[in-house]
Parts: sequence; structure tokens; C-alpha cells
Amino acid sequence: MLFGQRSKTTLALDIGASSIKCVKLENRGSTYALRAMEMRDLPPEAIVGHEIKDRDTVIFNVQSAVEMCDPRARDVVVSVSGHAVIADKITIDRKTGVETEQAILFEAEQRAPYDLEDVAMDYHIIDIDEDSHKMDVLLVAARKDYLNSYLDLLLDANLRPVIVDTDAFAVLNAYEINYDINPERITALVNIGYDNSNVVFIKDGHFHSTRDVAVGGRIILDTIRKEFRLNQELATKTIKGEMESSIDQDMLKATIIAAAEELLSGLEVGFSYFRSLAQIDKIDWVVLSGGGALIPYLPEFLQAKLNIPVEIANPLRNIEYDPDMFTSVQPERIAPLLAVSIGLATRKV
Repeated sequence: MLFGQRSKTTLALDIGASSIKCVKLENRGSTYALRAMEMRDLPPEAIVGHEIKDRDTVIFNVQSAVEMCDPRARDVVVSVSGHAVIADKITIDRKTGVETEQAILFEAEQRAPYDLEDVAMDYHIIDIDEDSHKMDVLLVAARKDYLNSYLDLLLDANLRPVIVDTDAFAVLNAYEINYDINPERITALVNIGYDNSNVVFIKDGHFHSTRDVAVGGRIILDTIRKEFRLNQELATKTIKGEMESSIDQDMLKATIIAAAEELLSGLEVGFSYFRSLAQIDKIDWVVLSGGGALIPYLPEFLQAKLNIPVEIANPLRNIEYDPDMFTSVQPERIAPLLAVSIGLATRKV
């Protein structure tokens, strides 16, 4: 969805289940500069499974984050994800005009688990093969009731959502502006959120497909809280690696590994499906982002179990920023959390 005029700066808002991230990015043509950033933690039950439970609290934190980034801003770029969002690449016979839309609608009807009247849909033609007369189309659909719940919340916060993207494609955008994509290497971008995780597969130097895993960092946090009998605040500090001197690290490692088995299982299924779909033997590289990338011992565990090299994403790698913006925390300790918001902010409004 795209409205409004083109601007050199973009305000992006990543409304996650555990926190709200807001960034203001300046587009300098071939480079970007981070002009403002704000993060606000949410109570654990404010958003559950992408369903807004505590509307007033979320609105207050959204307004507070935006106010700190740009008090005059009203236009924001946002994203959605989860089971109510479908992203799929389809291949159809090459067509033009109305015939293209009719063919895409037909394919969408076959694939979508919802009635097309109940979803908002968009598509983008990725590639046209002149030899086979086929075209690859990226199809994205979101259930209207789910989408409207977020859009209504932003309107109530006196904001105007000018672009609605998906978390997965935002992560891909952030990766593309910060890393050189090796067409010889098959890469999986794994964004581990609080309630679910997104995976984007890159093959031959281009987007191939995406997959959601319905588990994230919440299950690990809850397990730590119960195992060590901690309140929510201390459990959150523990999962952020801020309790090293107070928590037995061997016991913490064992707890995290046990709690991460469900996440690992979901990733293994997604990776296996991709290998079958893409007709390849292995994935060469995994890049982790999101809050899960910062959970102690988790990246090492996933690398060992998946038997694939794992790297922690740095979506600020090619972004100019004032070091004074990170006086209380090192940039690399917060950068993976900004993958979605940075990717959203690269969108031109």
C-alpha cells in the first residue's frame, strides 16, 4: 500500500510482541544515515501471537517511540507477519494486463487458506523467462481483520501507515543494503521474533521463498522464568545476557537448549521443505536477526544442530550513524533487533 509523496527520510515502525522499534532513516541515494532510533519494551501480554490484547498500552508506546524519533511525523512504514500473512512465489504463463491479474487471482484462490474476499492482496512480477514464456510472481496476502486491527491502532495513535510490508521482506531489504550477496551461496535469513520467526531463502543471488515458524523467544523466556523462579524483569535481563554473574551459566545453557528444541524443529522442517522445493542438497549460510539472535548460547546451538555456519546480522553495517545514539549499549548488541525497522525504513515514501 503506497500513498503520499516521495521523501528523503522515512520513519519505520516495527510493532513486535515484546517491543516497539522506531527508526528514522535518511536516504542519500546510494547510502543511508540513521537519524533517530527509539525502542520501547512492551508487557509480555500486550501482544500475544500478533493479537493486540492491551490496545491502550500498545498505542501509548507507539506514540512515545514516534515522539522520540520525530515529534512532527505522521507518516510511518509498518509491517505484518504471522499465520494471517501469506507470501508465496508462483510461476504462471506469461500474460499482460487484465489476464495477468486474473491468472494471479486464480492461483491465489488455490493456495490461500482463506476466502479471497477476506484478504488484502498484492503481487509483484519478479522475473519473466522469454524462452519458456513463464513469469515468476511474488504473491502477498494478509487477512483483512488482522491487517485492519493494526491499521486502526495506528490511526488511533494519530499516525498514517503509508506502506505496509512484511517482516520477512523487511529483513531481506536490510540484508541487501548491508551485505554483498554471493550468487554462489544459498543463504537463509532467520529472524527470531518473540512469538514467531521468519525465514527468507536466497538462491542464485535472489529471493527464492519465505517460511514462517510459529515459535520464537517467548518460549525460551518463559522456561527461564520458571526454571530459575525469576520475575519477568529478571528473566528478560537473563535472556539478554545481563545476569551472567547471578545465574549459573551451565544451567542457563542447558535450559536455553532444552527450550529451543521446538524452534530448532520448526527451522529444520522449513529448511527441509526449501531444499526439496529448490532441488538443492544444502544451505550454505544462516544469518540470524531479531531478539533471538542475542539470546545467550542460542546461535551456537543452532549452528551445531543445523550443521550450517551461523552469522549474527548487523543491519547497521553500511548505515551511517552518530555513535552518541548508542551511549548506553554497544551498537552490535542492539543491531539485530533493528533488522525489520531498518529494512522498512529503506522503503521510499
